[in-house]
Amino acid sequence: MDLTKLMEEDLSPSNNGLDNLNQGGLESVSKVARNIRDKEELISELEEKLSAEKKALLKLTDEDLPGMFIELGLNKLELDDGSTVEVKQTYGASIKVDNRPAAYDWLREHDYDDIIKNTVACNFGRGEDEVAKQFAEFASTQGFDAQTKTEVHPQTLRAFVKERVEAGDEFPMELFGAWVGQRATIKRKKGNN
Repeated sequence: MDLTKLMEEDLSPSNNGLDNLNQGGLESVSKVARNIRDKEELISELEEKLSAEKKALLKLTDEDLPGMFIELGLNKLELDDGSTVEVKQTYGASIKVDNRPAAYDWLREHDYDDIIKNTVACNFGRGEDEVAKQFAEFASTQGFDAQTKTEVHPQTLRAFVKERVEAGDEFPMELFGAWVGQRATIKRKKGNN
């Protein structure tokens, strides 16, 4: 049996399926391929538009309307459809990677270290289930390269910022990437979607 001859036969035009396709079949394949390409382009355009609309909405809810409420001295407003518009305080924070060690040190020094989460992980191979179970206690003595991660969960950090601001406590807001803003919310009257 000649292996080279068999491979050549498998690759010959009569065996690769192209001879079996008629012109109508090729046109159908091309049409579906163009349809896929068009759908991918449309989805990409819609995602870009959605992103732009979300940014525009954020500007309206976090800048424009709160500014108007402050300017007019309003706290709450009822619309003609029964919906209520209210501006509430919002809080946020995101510690930059470069600031994390200093931010975590500040939290520890000021007794807020309870919001810091530490994760220690180590990868084990097959058949090392028993060693993995004992990892937490024995990782360093077993000679495994443990990876550690220290973080403050974003929602915990936001709650921390809110508590500090509302309590009037001073803390390095820039270090924590913290901000305080106002956001307009609209509560629709039941039955008005």
